[in-house]
Amino acid sequence: MAFKWYFLRCQSGREKRIRDNAIHRLKIAGVDSVVPQVLMPFKIVTDMKKGKKRNIEEKLYPGYLLVQADLENPEDPTVIKARTTLRGIDGLRDFIGSGGEPTSISETEVAEILALMTDSETRPQVTIGLEKGDRVKINTGPFDGFDGAVDEINAEKGTVRVVVTIFGRPTPVDLKYWEVDSV
Repeated sequence: MAFKWYFLRCQSGREKRIRDNAIHRLKIAGVDSVVPQVLMPFKIVTDMKKGKKRNIEEKLYPGYLLVQADLENPEDPTVIKARTTLRGIDGLRDFIGSGGEPTSISETEVAEILALMTDSETRPQVTIGLEKGDRVKINTGPFDGFDGAVDEINAEKGTVRVVVTIFGRPTPVDLKYWEVDSV
């Protein structure tokens, strides 16, 4: 069997539920040997809301699922049954390709997507939710209660440089991203 990876269009916002349904339906139909993997590509992102740190899954390709399948022989009854089963799943559209025929993606693209997924699980990316120029209020430390403007964001370190006015002079202050709140 020559397994290749394909993208499938699906209803946006329901990718996880559709993926779970597809895995279940393929197993019931007995064609999970033709389509062994159905993935929703995502990365883990650390988000800070209301002072609480949480890890969330951020979809890499909203509205698409990644499928590993052996679709080389379109006349094979198991391939026909697998494609029919996938087309019958609520919210699942069709394969990406021209003329209704699925077009596989390269192994290097698949390797990059899978590496990004596993890398984000071991080392989640930090989303700060601020941009340069945003007004913020410092909520801890010696500058507690001061207002300022975001001058620089370092997502790798999770720091924010805020310019506050002290005695009429602009002063840059480096803070952790959870030490400021958006105004």
